[in-house]
Amino acid sequence: MFNLGNKLKEKRKLLMLTQQELANRCELTKGYISQLENNMVSPSLETLEIILEVLGTTLSDFFKDNSNKEIIFNKDEQYDKKFDSYLQTWLVPTAQEHQMEPILVMIDPNGETYHDYPHTGEEFGYVIEGEVIVCYGDVTRICKKGESFYFVSNKQHYLRNESDSVAKVLWVSCPPNF
Repeated sequence: MFNLGNKLKEKRKLLMLTQQELANRCELTKGYISQLENNMVSPSLETLEIILEVLGTTLSDFFKDNSNKEIIFNKDEQYDKKFDSYLQTWLVPTAQEHQMEPILVMIDPNGETYHDYPHTGEEFGYVIEGEVIVCYGDVTRICKKGESFYFVSNKQHYLRNESDSVAKVLWVSCPPNF
């Protein structure tokens, strides 16, 4: 059975909002939010839409059953795209619907990835094979096999492989950007 109060509470806590903060943003009382989360009252459709808007979702997404949502993705579901000097593999076909987007990047010897311009978000990478040069604004750093990188995406960034062997990197962008 669908538990409206618990689901609203989960969404609110996920956004790290207090009941008071949610109430203020919705022009409701803290007491009403508490009663709602404890299933003591039922909101009107209009009130529920206002609360869900503040929580960053819609009625249809809020009530969507995600219990059968895939959590395992196989090789057949991955998507490859070859660029001039690297191969990019999208590992999760539905990543654009989520908060992060993991890709696998295989950079040819003396190759580099696309020069990504500043945007909102953060990026993480882990070097699986070889080594890469992480270019982030005016800064360049070598990142070797077994090492990782992490940065806010507010500067131009890309990876370069100056070696004579392929470099393999697991790269995660949040929010999805690739």
